[in-house]
Amino acid sequence: MALIEDFESRFLLGVAAMDRNHREFVDLINRMGEASQATFVYLYPEMVRHTHAHFAAEEVMMDQSRFSATSEHRGEHQRVLGEMDWFGRHLQRGRIPLARAYVAEQLPGWFARHAVTMDSALAGHLNRPAPKPAQATLDPCEPGGE
Repeated sequence: MALIEDFESRFLLGVAAMDRNHREFVDLINRMGEASQATFVYLYPEMVRHTHAHFAAEEVMMDQSRFSATSEHRGEHQRVLGEMDWFGRHLQRGRIPLARAYVAEQLPGWFARHAVTMDSALAGHLNRPAPKPAQATLDPCEPGGE
């Protein structure tokens, strides 16, 4: 059974890079949910590396587009990366059930909330229409006016 279901109907945001990163993240989480112990131990660091790159890409988009909630969004990224790193250290010490519980019980709910709140807000910001340039109006009383 997949840990995160209905990706296409629930989590597509209309920003190609974000949708690709989210799909890859969900695929990794779902593979980890069904993996043997040895495969899980192999996939966990891959998931952490992917998440670092995924968050870095979002943060570039936020900075370049001057997204107003960048600091809050970045703070959430740092919190989750801290958790992943903490569980990764325990995984390296053989605490596989602890890391598996984190992946199965915490990450799916976090991802769902994050995608439909913070990432959805970012996608809406990125997808907004570009502002139209202001049109100069000529005053008929000014030189060059009618």
